[in-house]
Amino acid sequence: MRTGILRVFLILVTAIALSGCGSKFRTYNGPEVTRIVVMKADRRMYLMHHDTVLRSFAIDLGFAPTGHKQFEGDGRTPEGRYYIDRRNPNSTYHLSLGISYPNERDREIASSMGKPAGGDIFIHGGPRKGLDRRGPDWTAGCISVTDREMEDIYAMVREGTPIDIYP
Repeated sequence: MRTGILRVFLILVTAIALSGCGSKFRTYNGPEVTRIVVMKADRRMYLMHHDTVLRSFAIDLGFAPTGHKQFEGDGRTPEGRYYIDRRNPNSTYHLSLGISYPNERDREIASSMGKPAGGDIFIHGGPRKGLDRRGPDWTAGCISVTDREMEDIYAMVREGTPIDIYP
């Protein structure tokens, strides 16, 4: 009788433990991420709590990462201060956090070249099946991390968080 009860108990504990596996929606109860710092040349992104680094990530950028994004399709990742302005749980790239590009200055630069500024710049995971990743710096201007890392970032970062992107 005790063996049967023990077996049922172990099965229930295992089922409960496994029920959380595979979910892309994680929780985070640590210090607030007060800003994100991206160092393009180093291919690193840092989640900060004031002056303390909470997490650091290797990143991929746009396919032509050197310099500030000037117009739609140039393959560059923007530089400067932006904000996380939206969350996309149904992203083509696993999960994603929107970056507030373009700002007024970005639109003026693109307009002076007779081109649209573009938009839809995100921090995101890898591409879903059927979409191609062409080596390092493969995005159209976004910041990419692994899917597992994106799950953590998505849990940690809130809308309105500043993101400083440096050359």
